[in-house]
Amino acid sequence: MNALAARRRHPAAIAILIMLGLFLMGAAYAAVAPKPADATTKALSAQTVEEGKAIFRANCASCHGLNAEGRQTGNGDKVAGPALAGVGAAAVDFQMGTGRMPMAAPGVQAPRQDEIKFSDEQIEAVGAYVASLAPGPEVPSEEAVDPTKGDPARGGELFRVNCAMCHNFAGAGGALTRGKYAPALTDVSGKHIYEAMATGPQNMPVFNDANVKPEDKRDIIAFLDSINEAESPGGLTLGSLGPVTEGLFAWVFGLGILIGCAVWLGAKSA
Repeated sequence: MNALAARRRHPAAIAILIMLGLFLMGAAYAAVAPKPADATTKALSAQTVEEGKAIFRANCASCHGLNAEGRQTGNGDKVAGPALAGVGAAAVDFQMGTGRMPMAAPGVQAPRQDEIKFSDEQIEAVGAYVASLAPGPEVPSEEAVDPTKGDPARGGELFRVNCAMCHNFAGAGGALTRGKYAPALTDVSGKHIYEAMATGPQNMPVFNDANVKPEDKRDIIAFLDSINEAESPGGLTLGSLGPVTEGLFAWVFGLGILIGCAVWLGAKSA
C-alpha cells in the first residue's frame, strides 16, 4: 500500500498528468474552434473584388462616383447616381442582371433590357466589390428561390397584400406617378424577384426579412411562377389588366359589330 502511494506521489506522475490535461484541452479546442479561412479562398476573394473594382470604375463610376460614393448632376439639384455602400451584392446582381444598369440614357426609371452587357462572372465581381464597401443583402441561394419548395396559395395571399396595389393582382404591372411604373413580373426569374424584394429597386419599398421572411418570399415566387404556367380558362387575358381593357374591348368590338350590322341592314333595305 505504501509502495502504491509512493508511486502516485512520484514527480513524473504530476508532469504526465499536466501533459495529459494540456493535450485533452488542445484537442477539445481544436474540435470546437472556428476553422481559419483558407488562404487560397481569401486570395481568390481579394482578386474578385479587385476585378469588380476595375469593371466598376470603367462602366459605373461616371454616375456613381469613383469609389461608389454617389454623384450629382452639374446643377447639383439632382442625383446622377446614388451611393452604393450598403446596397449589397443582391442589388448589383438585380440591376446588372436584368440589364437595367448601366443605363443607356438618364430617365425617371431604368427599364429592363433583354440584352445583358456583362457576363455572370463580371456581375459577380462587381457585386463582390460593392459588398466589400459595407454590409448589405446577399445574392439568394438556389434553394431560397426554388418555386417548387414554396406554397403558391399562401404566396398569392402575401402578394395581394404587399404587391398587387402596384404590380396588379396578376403581376401584369401598373402605372405610377410622373412617368414611373411598376414593371410586369411575367417571365422574371425567381432570383431577381427575391433580390427586388430585398433591395427595393427604383420606386419599390424594401421588404427585408423583418417584413417578409425568406420563406414568404419563396412563396411569392411560387405564386408568380404558377401564374406564368397557368392557362386562362376564360379565353383571352387582355393583358390581365382587369375591367379597363375588358371594357375597352367590349366598346370597340361590340359597337363595331353593331355599327356593321346597322350599315348592312341599311344597305339591304335600300
